[in-house]
Amino acid sequence: MAKPAPLPPTRQKPWPEAVDPRVDALVTDVIGRVADKWTMLILEALAGHEHLRFTQVGKLVSGISQKMLTQTLRQMERDGLVDRTVHAVIPPRVDYRLTDLGESLGAAFCGVWVWAEVNIERIEAARGTFDARSAT
Repeated sequence: MAKPAPLPPTRQKPWPEAVDPRVDALVTDVIGRVADKWTMLILEALAGHEHLRFTQVGKLVSGISQKMLTQTLRQMERDGLVDRTVHAVIPPRVDYRLTDLGESLGAAFCGVWVWAEVNIERIEAARGTFDARSAT
């Protein structure tokens, strides 16, 4: 059996002794929200465009229902991740675009894709081993 590749060194960061409870609550809340797949996929869809209409976002985020798209975009707007612009035309037109805050969050999560790309073989091998063991 081949020896697994060494893990990359991690940055050691000293943790503060006391954490502002507001920051702790915000981190917990934001991670819970952005870790869901719809927020991440909407971030990705909007990242490549100056602005998108509601229906365009829905087409780019495969599998999302209109209700879930509406809820997720509203929460992202509340958190300051997207700007929503309503145009006074008939029929009404609504555009969405990432804010600077949304773009910075997207950039922060790019690390997850880089990590996945670097570790895909190890993860697939681990899953295969687990699945083979569980099948017996």
